[in-house]
Amino acid sequence: MTTAILKPPTQPTAARKPNRSFVHGLITNKKALVGMIVMLVFIALALLAPVLFPGDPSRITDMASLEPSPEHWLGTTAKGQDVLALTVHGSRSSLLVGLTVGFASTFIGILVGLASAYFGKVIDEALSLVTNVFLLLPGLPLLVILAAFLPPGLGTVILVLVVTGWAGSARVLRSQALSIRSKDFVAAAVVSGERAGRIMFREILPNMASIVMGTLLGCVIYGIGAQAGLEFLGLGDVSTVSWGNNLFWAGNEGALLTGSWWVFVPSGICIALVAFALALINYAVDEVTNPRLRKIKAAKPGSAVAPTVVEPATERSAAK
Repeated sequence: MTTAILKPPTQPTAARKPNRSFVHGLITNKKALVGMIVMLVFIALALLAPVLFPGDPSRITDMASLEPSPEHWLGTTAKGQDVLALTVHGSRSSLLVGLTVGFASTFIGILVGLASAYFGKVIDEALSLVTNVFLLLPGLPLLVILAAFLPPGLGTVILVLVVTGWAGSARVLRSQALSIRSKDFVAAAVVSGERAGRIMFREILPNMASIVMGTLLGCVIYGIGAQAGLEFLGLGDVSTVSWGNNLFWAGNEGALLTGSWWVFVPSGICIALVAFALALINYAVDEVTNPRLRKIKAAKPGSAVAPTVVEPATERSAAK
């Protein structure tokens, strides 16, 4: 008796996208594209603020507490200042502080993390102790104390935020550097006599690009939000036009009590939009660099291979 042998249907193989460069992956990622467009709009407004709204945006006029109108798109404050001009000019200070704090905190974190992971032993213990001390210190009280006793100004705000914000970056980057430090190519570079600085910055650091990028974006978000918080408490330079100072003066002038929503809502929305855009870019970086988060192109419906029928083999009798 003969039987037909059926092969199980072949599972459709998922087609993976070809390897792409990091920049191309970000450009083609929808989240990164939206985030970059939002950030470019804010950067363009910050650069063109003196052209769009020439003069001093904090100049006091007699047009106090006007609601939004064709003449003043976002209304005016209790001191007669145009809210739209204050918001656009405020982006210059807020973005400057956020980007400066982000790059400075990330740079310190890279130096501390790489040195701690590469040299190890006594240096690692000393740097880890300093990092742990800054991590254990309560952030907001330390910010308030430093800002209250130092002279007011953007330099003071940046210094305070960098001092209180580098430790978290250093801890994350140290963990990643420790993982890469144990790889064979790093050991080969050490055996070949490469200098420590070259190994750290030419061998280890390039393999940490995604985590460094994510850390940088997180530090920028921290810088913008922390500056706004300090200035809202009145611990910044109140003579500077920024989103945080706009919220501070809105609270002092009773905008919340009088229902003048147009005074404080624009600056709050700008802070939220910038943080949202940077968070989208951060998530896109993870999606591009982390294989587990990459989307696998699914096979089209109906493309499954049909079961293949194998012709039966005739059994020959051994009897003559």
